[in-house]
Amino acid sequence: MTNLIPELDGLRALNPPQQPVYHDLAERDRVLAQLRSLPPLVFAGECDHLKANLAQAAAGRAFILQGGDCAETFAAVTATSIQRRLRVLLSMAVVLTYAAEVPVIKIGRMAGQFAKPRSKATEQRDGVELPVYRGDAVNGFEFTASARQPDPERLLRSYYAAAATLNLVRAFVTGGFADLHAMNLWNADFVRQAPVASRYEQLTAEIDRALAFMRTIGVDGGEAFRQVDFFASHEALLIDYEHALSRVDSRTGLPYSVGGHLLWIGERTRQSAGAHVELLRHLRNPLGVKIGPQAEPADLVALAEALDPDREPGRLTVITRFGASKVRQLLPPLVKALAATGRQVCWVCDPMHGNTFEVGAGYKTRSFDDVTAELDGFFDVHADLGTWPGGIHVELTGDNVTECVGGALDVSEADLAHRYETVCDPRLNRQQSLELAFRVADRLSGLAQPTDRRPLAPEIV
Repeated sequence: MTNLIPELDGLRALNPPQQPVYHDLAERDRVLAQLRSLPPLVFAGECDHLKANLAQAAAGRAFILQGGDCAETFAAVTATSIQRRLRVLLSMAVVLTYAAEVPVIKIGRMAGQFAKPRSKATEQRDGVELPVYRGDAVNGFEFTASARQPDPERLLRSYYAAAATLNLVRAFVTGGFADLHAMNLWNADFVRQAPVASRYEQLTAEIDRALAFMRTIGVDGGEAFRQVDFFASHEALLIDYEHALSRVDSRTGLPYSVGGHLLWIGERTRQSAGAHVELLRHLRNPLGVKIGPQAEPADLVALAEALDPDREPGRLTVITRFGASKVRQLLPPLVKALAATGRQVCWVCDPMHGNTFEVGAGYKTRSFDDVTAELDGFFDVHADLGTWPGGIHVELTGDNVTECVGGALDVSEADLAHRYETVCDPRLNRQQSLELAFRVADRLSGLAQPTDRRPLAPEIV
């Protein structure tokens, strides 16, 4: 391996957390060798294009919509499932674009989100203790000894599942599915029954009238109205997998991950001297880092120095996940600390992970009110500091599940049993996702127009 990318043995020597323990190391090494020989899933030029877009978000001239499943499964790699997730994100993006009058950067939590960090190493049921489920890239969800055994062959299945997902997404976004002229068809089978139906239909009618006017005066709009840029992201959790998909770009001679356009480091693996930071700091992809309630300003500055030493706009996205009750207290010191370094980073709110709780029946859930409350706090803090709230990071699905309580449909705790389908964390369903987009749009619509915005400045400290 080129010295542009750290050696795998050296990364393993750092004892990275959240890694599977394989019993057959020869099989693991065979799988990794095969992964290294497979074609890239994404290309370096695409990653550079995303980074340039993110630089606009860092400067307050674009907004990031990042969303998708909590944990992808192999079983959900179907045309129907992928289409449903994509159309929800496209619908949300149109709502946000129309309100904010800025470009919306569309990033899916997809084509790689097959592994999940867990707080415990084992799970116990009826006196039986087995390894915890860590995502389809590691082991199976079924509570059996054979399913819960980590299997390196699953890394190959993750690659092929990601390839199939990206292939279909690219076909959708360039082949007519994303055509703005057809946006009222994206949600035809569920929006009419949703409480946001009238508002969504009013928005589509206004856009239709604008498009009709443009056609009347001879303005076609071209590919901008028929195709969209859509990027793939996932948490860079499994060091073996991420290392095998780290390659030196023949065009530039620089190292990139070819497993996703944007990779993020999770709250549990963000040690500034740890293996995850050590690997990703060498890669030229745009990077994200999740920041939770325990992070001190000095921790975030150390991470920024490691991951973004050149202070490159668009390189670093900070994804905060504090909880509704803590965001107003904990976010300002972090924003001020990074502003004092002179960096332009993208500030993104993850209003999901800090608001998870368990109800009596044993279901993990989230309250829609808590989700929107954290978003409100995020927007309020940036308004107070004069900085730009750069985006949202949301766990959602295109299916009509009942996993998060509340919202206009008023999903109750009793409703959770009806369609609780997640294999890990609760997701917003398609109606709740669109409702959330309108709530965020209301906040964006009151912000300064693009020509009035300024980059983050040290003067806010």
